Amino acid sequence: MKTKIAITSLASISPLGKNPDAIWYNYLSNKTLISTKEFNGSNQFVATIPQEIRQEIEDLRKSEIKYKALDETVLLAILVSRKAIKNAGWKNGDDFGINIGSSRGATQLFEKHHQEFLETGKTATLASPTTTLGNIASWVAHDLKNNGPEISHSITCSTALHAVLNAVAWLQSGMATKFLVGGSEAPLTAFTIAQMNALKIYAKEESEYPCRSYDFTKTKNTMVLGEGASVACLEIGKNPNAMAYIEGIGYATDDIEHNISISDEANCFQKSMKMALQNTNLEDVDAIVMHMPGTLKGDTSEYKAILKTFGESHPMLTTNKWKVGHTFGASGMLNLELALLMMQHNQFISVPFAEKQVERKSIKKVLINAVGFGGNAVSILLSKEF
Repeated sequence: MKTKIAITSLASISPLGKNPDAIWYNYLSNKTLISTKEFNGSNQFVATIPQEIRQEIEDLRKSEIKYKALDETVLLAILVSRKAIKNAGWKNGDDFGINIGSSRGATQLFEKHHQEFLETGKTATLASPTTTLGNIASWVAHDLKNNGPEISHSITCSTALHAVLNAVAWLQSGMATKFLVGGSEAPLTAFTIAQMNALKIYAKEESEYPCRSYDFTKTKNTMVLGEGASVACLEIGKNPNAMAYIEGIGYATDDIEHNISISDEANCFQKSMKMALQNTNLEDVDAIVMHMPGTLKGDTSEYKAILKTFGESHPMLTTNKWKVGHTFGASGMLNLELALLMMQHNQFISVPFAEKQVERKSIKKVLINAVGFGGNAVSILLSKEF
């Protein structure tokens, strides 16, 4: 990277809550936030946002007639984007770009409209414009009235970190000086969970920790879905308000043999991590926030890639999916949030059922990983100092 990128703000809504103190408090607890909810008469493991925050979503929906028909992915993105720019000191109408994506997009609304079509043979007037992929960034832009580009994309579960990559390119090209980036996902629908069950990767067994992410003794897949949204404000160069700096970026795509597969040693992660770390001494990396979805193949392949990259003396390793589930396109930004919090508090958040690790005295550099269907890996290296 030519110039480091400052992260001047981050806001999120997830099962952890929405305020940094509450989020950190939840991370300090060894309790999972995964519970059960009924879908089509069957109880399924899910991680939901707190009820009081759900009320805020409904209040936003009622605040403008135009917002009444919007999907939760859009409303969540609007709420976190408002908070993020406020914390960064940006204002409505400022010059900044927006890149907010989603893996599934407006799946709740799409399923609703499709069901109506099956029952009546007709569909609502707004069925198409409210379910397009560009719906998220365009409505956030409408709400914030920014002067700058607005971009939406879907690159499965690495969507949020791909938004970071795209923004870094814009910022380093000189075409923008500020960018709002992230992901939003509201995938807790019967159809989406049925798709995960069809892939035979969803958690089935009752236990204290239904999602056994970063547990190599498990014999079954244990992925669980969660919902949430998270965005960050990025600015070029040194900044007095920086929470941390993006020091390295990496990306790669696996040569896959199946639509959902990843190579045994996650070649894509090996490439993306090495690219992000090309100007960094490996021993300087204090921690890695891993993707680790709780599946047999996904977890072991990423771990093998880390061993290939760092050797046995690798950084401290952690993940948050055992606690908040897999939030698909938003998950990478929630990983980034965990990295920022650990750096801010200088405290490592471990996985309670994982093997105990020797903790480092300080956390100054953290690597973040994300990958999705298709083997599209992204790695972002954060540094506490410029």
